[in-house]
Amino acid sequence: MQEAIVSAPSLNAQAPRRFHFWMALVFALVAFGGFTPSYWQHVVSGDFAPPPIVHIHGALLFTWTLFYLAQTAWIATGRISAHRAWGLAGISLFTLLICSIVLLKITVIRLDDARGLGDASRRFAAVAICGVPLMIGMFALAIRNVARPEIHRRLMYSLMAGMLIPAFARVFLALLAPPGALDSGPPPAFFAIPPTLVAMLLIGVAMIDDRRTLGRVHKVYVWSAVAVLLTNVFAVAISGTAAWMAMARGLERLAG
Repeated sequence: MQEAIVSAPSLNAQAPRRFHFWMALVFALVAFGGFTPSYWQHVVSGDFAPPPIVHIHGALLFTWTLFYLAQTAWIATGRISAHRAWGLAGISLFTLLICSIVLLKITVIRLDDARGLGDASRRFAAVAICGVPLMIGMFALAIRNVARPEIHRRLMYSLMAGMLIPAFARVFLALLAPPGALDSGPPPAFFAIPPTLVAMLLIGVAMIDDRRTLGRVHKVYVWSAVAVLLTNVFAVAISGTAAWMAMARGLERLAG
């Protein structure tokens, strides 16, 4: 009886750890699979010669996804010390990733501008640029709450779900866009809404897991879902305004 009492809480405590590991594996599959048609396929075939920042951003993004998978694996196997030891590396990697997002969008806008598609590119860039402050905020809160794992892991999960929106968008483009549609220019900003809803479903899966294991949904998931949705709706709403277009041009000038 005493052994049962001791082991039951231990098994229950491992449940969220296992959940986050398996979902991290799903995240990795989505990230790599979502970018296969638009990136990996061209890299393998050798018919792809983008600016170096594209490969740099890709390397950072996929490394970050695998890093998150490794961090959840260490937690799931009880290697807490390894998880913590690599924390500073994660902060550095995330910082570089955020910088690469901004540099990539500026580069893409300039390339599209040369094709006469600058305004369309600036409008679509609102989605990525508006998402940067949200990602930084969620990551900063996760680091601030590193001593409170129930908050830390949920913030990191929600952050990863939101970061998969571009991968889901590539899937939508591959399946739904007519042939040659991408050659005509960037899609309208509202195209980001369906992938955002898919990311919301991922957070919803975590809510269901909370309800199953805890009997309630942790408020971190609720606020994170609201923040991800509102950020992307806000980005779509401002993407065509004169204020945003002026801000996007200012961002280009800051980059030299």
